[in-house]
Amino acid sequence: MEVTDVRVFPVNEDKLKAYVTITIDNCFVIRDLKVIRGHNGLFVAMPSKKRKDGTFRDTAHPLNNETREKIESKVLKAYALELEKLSAQRERPQPVPEEEL
Repeated sequence: MEVTDVRVFPVNEDKLKAYVTITIDNCFVIRDLKVIRGHNGLFVAMPSKKRKDGTFRDTAHPLNNETREKIESKVLKAYALELEKLSAQRERPQPVPEEEL
């Protein structure tokens, strides 16, 4: 199994840092993974659904630590790259529209 695509959608919240969509083997998509800032740094939370009793249950999750680590590594790397890209865009001067010249 290979994570073949990762799409990161940053958000500006205290603990929730981004929503993520991954594609596995170019044929299976999992949406709504979350990058969360916890007490020990960033981690990836699997998509979940709130149950009637108020608890949450994962709707998709890896069955072993090797797969979890593979997904988390790819997601956190893509998140870091997305932050770098956003930072570079903010630092780049914006062109002045011609009508303002």
